[in-house]
Amino acid sequence: MRLVILGGAGAGKGTQARRLSTHLNVPSISTGDILRGAIASGSELGIQAQAYVEKGELVPDPAMIEFMRLRLLLFDVADGWLLDGYPRTAFQAEELDFLLDDLGQHLDWAIWLDVSESVLMSRSVARSLPDDRPEIIKRRIQLFQERTIPILDYYEHRQRLLSIDGNQPPEKVQQDILQKLESRTFTRSSPG
Repeated sequence: MRLVILGGAGAGKGTQARRLSTHLNVPSISTGDILRGAIASGSELGIQAQAYVEKGELVPDPAMIEFMRLRLLLFDVADGWLLDGYPRTAFQAEELDFLLDDLGQHLDWAIWLDVSESVLMSRSVARSLPDDRPEIIKRRIQLFQERTIPILDYYEHRQRLLSIDGNQPPEKVQQDILQKLESRTFTRSSPG
């Protein structure tokens, strides 16, 4: 199964990605991990990305698309994967589909963790990470609303969007995701 998990900072994407990865036995591919690894290695792409990451800005699409292409060529993703933190724009979603076509793969579902702005704020503040200052959190939420929300229309139009109430405890969120994946996958594969 090939999945992307979408939601604002503090929506629980990382938690659900880890849980689903274990449950489905597929690698969880975190954009943050890829970027940190590339920056630490001093690769050309890593150097390009570093300036954006340090400012809290989104890494430009061409670089992100190349990071994903390189990652999805690795052997461990042959039986599926779960992307956490990519795509972040409708353009990236479309480019991901083109990339997957080139690789002979397809995306099964985009999982949308729908969490209210107030909950995103309180969860982010509670994490106490160095870059989780209120003004930076507000900027992240603003960027998310402007750039990421249009992805929902993209995946909804292609009938690949699963909306999940993310304002629940993590165990309930996971249960809801698994139930929707099971029912939708069964419905898709049923004759008729």
